[in-house]
Amino acid sequence: MSTLTTDSKIYVAGHRGLVGSAIKANLERRGFRNVIGRSHAQLDLLDPVATDAFIAAERPDAVVLAAAHVGGIMANSTHPADFIYQNLQIQQNVIGSAFRHGVRRLLFLGSSCIYPRMAPQPIPENALLTSSLEYTNEAYALAKIAGLKLCESLNLQYGTDYVAVMPTNLYGPNDNFDLTGSHVLPAMIRKYELARLLGEGDMEGVRADLRRRPDREIDADTATDAEIEAFLRRHGIYRDRLELWGTGTPLREFLWSEDMADACVHILLNVPFSRLREMAGEPVRNTHVNIGTGVETTIAALAATVADAVGYRGDTVWDATKPDGTPRKLCDVSRLHSLGWHHAVELPEGVRRLVGWYRTN
Repeated sequence: MSTLTTDSKIYVAGHRGLVGSAIKANLERRGFRNVIGRSHAQLDLLDPVATDAFIAAERPDAVVLAAAHVGGIMANSTHPADFIYQNLQIQQNVIGSAFRHGVRRLLFLGSSCIYPRMAPQPIPENALLTSSLEYTNEAYALAKIAGLKLCESLNLQYGTDYVAVMPTNLYGPNDNFDLTGSHVLPAMIRKYELARLLGEGDMEGVRADLRRRPDREIDADTATDAEIEAFLRRHGIYRDRLELWGTGTPLREFLWSEDMADACVHILLNVPFSRLREMAGEPVRNTHVNIGTGVETTIAALAATVADAVGYRGDTVWDATKPDGTPRKLCDVSRLHSLGWHHAVELPEGVRRLVGWYRTN
């Protein structure tokens, strides 16, 4: 059982992102009064000197490492060096500084993409490193595997209490809706919303969307309608249809970010490494915990759910020349359930919530 109290100082690295903001809010709702964070402008976690100085000065009782360089299949495929270098650097700096300065409790967040492309389904924690990774996100996955193994190794050699969780595909408030760098669900929400506006001839609505979430390729205030439509077409958005990548057949699991945060805080407060070590057995490996729902859907069914929530009535066309990624990726959450936590928000409700959040933020 954790020794953390509501007076404990907890540093949430990445407190403004999808994951970190949800965890920070969850801790504060539980009465924690000393949850701290630093923006990228205040602290660059790629800088080892600055990171070490921050940890040394603040001396947090616990660290939640939610900061990461993340993106969807296009970003992972085209910028693999950024994904492996930046994530390795962030992890090494934060975890290393926490260890050097006596932080006993740390929660590391990885991703379910750490598992092999053809892992057994649903994927148990012990499937890690049993076969080849999905090539399109291999660089990111390798970085996250290194992070969880660093935590596990520090625990075994030095007696720290660092635990790693591997969330499934997440979505929720403060998500990234960038047209080229976002994950599948927020990307769909924005594309369907823009396709709806364009199909209805609401160019002012399109411009308003582009103003709220600017893109370096287009200036919503100076571009002509024709230039904006040409920009949208490059992202598969037309007046009469929306083109999406792949075949729509892959199966995916999605977890509402506030549910993820509740699971993470539950583990941070209630599950020591010693318990996970017992569950893993001998030899001690794969002590991380999958965080998910245990429920999956096809990408095509997800698209239909998003289209309905947005109110889009046009056609959806699948571009099978683009990659699908891993055919199926469902987490085995039996370990999580045995630790006393289950999800609350089902996908249709979560999509409706996120569409509402997108339109008002």
